Amino acid sequence: MEPRKPYDIDSLTDVALRVFAERGYDGASMDDVARAAGITKASIYHHVSGKEALLERGLGRALDALFAILDEPASRDGRAIDRLRHIVGQVAETTLRLLPELTVLFRIHGASKSERNAVERRRAFDRVVTEIIGQAQRDGEARADLDPRLGARLIFGMSNSVVEWYRSGSLTRDAIARAVVAIAFDGITPRA
Repeated sequence: MEPRKPYDIDSLTDVALRVFAERGYDGASMDDVARAAGITKASIYHHVSGKEALLERGLGRALDALFAILDEPASRDGRAIDRLRHIVGQVAETTLRLLPELTVLFRIHGASKSERNAVERRRAFDRVVTEIIGQAQRDGEARADLDPRLGARLIFGMSNSVVEWYRSGSLTRDAIARAVVAIAFDGITPRA
């Protein structure tokens, strides 16, 4: 029999996020997390105070990854439309790379303190992107007839929906990220 690998807070968070993504945070119990990890519930409490602590760690990972995109040079420098294109592609790629983390983030409703804090941080991210869309409009590089907030919501709604249908398979993360950018910026009709 193969010895069980020891768990630390990061590996327990990984397991918990997979369970939360599969069952929903509210539908998952610490027993479910313990069972998925192959350890006792008491062993989990050696590392964390409870389920919400695991949720908070997972939401922090997701949001830190999104905000890291905004710190990239291609997100900060250059024309607004190019920065926006970069951000949209990186969000799509990050969503696929951190699928459990982003799945949990995109499904929360703000019921707990951790969820409310995450929702507020997510709104701050959206406000930055909305301002970039507004700048692209002022520069004449984006349609001025669309509300920038609505544009951000629709673009990220498309990108975020990946968590509902993506399963590892024939589509690569890069291909999906490229498709999100292409549809967001060029639509699905051929260029004239």
